[in-house]
Amino acid sequence: MAEPRRPRLPPAPAATPTARTPRAPAKTPRAPAKAPRTAAPAKAPRTAAPAAAPARTPRTAGTEEPPQYKRYRARRHLRGGDGGSGGDGGTLIGAPPPGQGPRRRPRLTRRRIVVGVLALVAGWLLLSLVLFLVSAQFGRNSPPGDVQGVLDPAGWPLTSANNILVLGSDRRPKGSKEPGANTSGPSRSDSIMLIRTGGGHAARLSIPRDTVVEIPGHGLQKINAAYAFGGPALSISIIKRYLGVPINHIVEVNFENFPQLIDAMGGVDYTGGCIISRLDGGFSRGGYTLHLPAGTHHLNGKQALALARTRENLCAPNETDLDRAKHQQALFQDMKSRLLSPSSFLRLPWIAWSAPPAIVSDMSGPTLLSLFAALGTSGTPPTRLLKPAGSVTLPDGEVGLSVSEAERRAAAARFQAG
Repeated sequence: MAEPRRPRLPPAPAATPTARTPRAPAKTPRAPAKAPRTAAPAKAPRTAAPAAAPARTPRTAGTEEPPQYKRYRARRHLRGGDGGSGGDGGTLIGAPPPGQGPRRRPRLTRRRIVVGVLALVAGWLLLSLVLFLVSAQFGRNSPPGDVQGVLDPAGWPLTSANNILVLGSDRRPKGSKEPGANTSGPSRSDSIMLIRTGGGHAARLSIPRDTVVEIPGHGLQKINAAYAFGGPALSISIIKRYLGVPINHIVEVNFENFPQLIDAMGGVDYTGGCIISRLDGGFSRGGYTLHLPAGTHHLNGKQALALARTRENLCAPNETDLDRAKHQQALFQDMKSRLLSPSSFLRLPWIAWSAPPAIVSDMSGPTLLSLFAALGTSGTPPTRLLKPAGSVTLPDGEVGLSVSEAERRAAAARFQAG
């Protein structure tokens, strides 16, 4: 009898490699045996995996494997710190902080331009102020000590009225060949002017140097001789008594440093008639010759000094001392106009440094600064001239100018009211 035939078992499913597809965890429910199988997707060509690749997370039904990324660390000098958001070790240099957009450059607005310009102007003015005060402290010349005893007290020139006597000496440098020039011994005042400024006042009075006055101990003399007899102190006393006005300060023009001030200003524009003069003998004798045709001319320091010192005008030999005073007044007015022009702002530090050495004054640096501020804000009043009534012959044979008592009083009243 034949042996009964055993039933054939179905073939066992092919086992997948454990290295490639690990088993699901024991707690994961196994898919039903009767579920139809879907064809496995075609395998993509694989690249060689790194030797120390981490184990993949087992797949579960309906779950896709997250993509794997490889992280690279930037070099230390490319990072802005040791740490940052997300634990990436820092942020790149120049990158905006987390949560902020890209940085924007500050916009150039009109307000910022105005603020910048004002800051530059303030700094330039402050520099000029410091240079002026330092120059006034160390470069200014003071008058003799007896001057303080004859000056009248006054307030601050910018806020209260002050009378300033401006003198120019006729002393010339040693070796001058100019006819009639005084190079040694006592000199006479070459120009005399009174200026009233401060506290809303503005007036000028020019006194001809040939005006005849009574000088104690010397009799009748020209008013400019008082400087030769007793210096600026006697000049102040004589003018105070002659006009009956107080004098609070004195300013003498130092002609040796006068050209440096004009050059620091960039020169001045002078308008006037024809002037030809030979100073110190002219060019032929080692001096200086000034030749200005009628019209407007731009003068440098040497030319301005020659104009202020001109005694004899070869263009007009009949010119008097009054005409010469008008030339000087026009020059000083042109200097003021130049100082107040916008072009002088760029030269302000050089002007501030050169101004104090060009004068001799009893005023300190802050008082001089207040005086210049008062002159700059008081406008430009006309320069009045003390008009002579005639001429008079002095005991030494010289001819001077006489002024009536009524003219003196009227001129003094107009000056004080200015």
